[in-house]
Amino acid sequence: MRSVIVTGGFGVLGRAVAEAFREGGDRVARIDFAPSAPDENPGGLDLGGVDLTDAAQAEAAVARVRTELGGIDVLVNVAGGFVWETLDDGGPATWARMFAMNATTCVTMTKAALPTLRATPGAAIVNIGAGSAVNAGSGMGAYAASKQAVHKLTESLAAELSGTDCTINAVLPSIIDTPVNRADMPDADYAQWVQPASLAKVIQFLASPAARTISGALIPVSRGG
Repeated sequence: MRSVIVTGGFGVLGRAVAEAFREGGDRVARIDFAPSAPDENPGGLDLGGVDLTDAAQAEAAVARVRTELGGIDVLVNVAGGFVWETLDDGGPATWARMFAMNATTCVTMTKAALPTLRATPGAAIVNIGAGSAVNAGSGMGAYAASKQAVHKLTESLAAELSGTDCTINAVLPSIIDTPVNRADMPDADYAQWVQPASLAKVIQFLASPAARTISGALIPVSRGG
C-alpha cells in the first residue's frame, strides 16, 4: 500500500485523483487551501487551510503525512488556479497571483517532499500543466506563463533526478469538465472536454510501475470521454 499526496485535493480534479488512487489500494493525503473537505477520504488524511505558497506550511504538511501515513510514495501537484484576463484589463498583480497559485505551490510542495521521494523506491511526481500553455491565446498570458513554469520545472527536475528511482512527469489537459468551466462557457460542447476521472487515470498510470521508464514527459490529455 502506497502513500499518495494530492494537493488541491478538495477540488473537482483533486477528489477524482484521490478516488482513483484509493480504488487502487493506496492511502491518500489530500492537502488544500480550503478549510475543509466536501466529502470523505476513507483510510487517508485530509489537511485543510494549508497555504502552499508558504514553504514552512508545505514542509509541515509533508512532515505530518510522513508521520501519519508512514512515508510518501507519490506526489500529485493539482493545486492551482485560473484567470482569463487581457493585459489591458490586468497587469503584474494578476501575473504574480497566477505564478504563486500554479508555480510556487508546485515548487514548495515538491521541494518539501523531495528528500523522502528521493529515498523511496518507485517514487513518482506528477504535475498538472496545461495544453493552453503551449500556445497561449488572448487573455491567457498570465495563466499560460505560470503553467509553462510547471512544465520547465518538470523537465529540469527530471534531469536532476536521473540518478534516482523517482520519476517526474506532467499532464497537459485541455479544458476539464468541471461545474465552474460549464458555468463560464455555457454554450460549449462539453463532450469534447476532458473528464476529471479520465485525467486521473492518466495520472495514476504515470505513478504506476508500468511507467517507470517515463520521466520528464509533458503529456497532452485533450480528448473527451
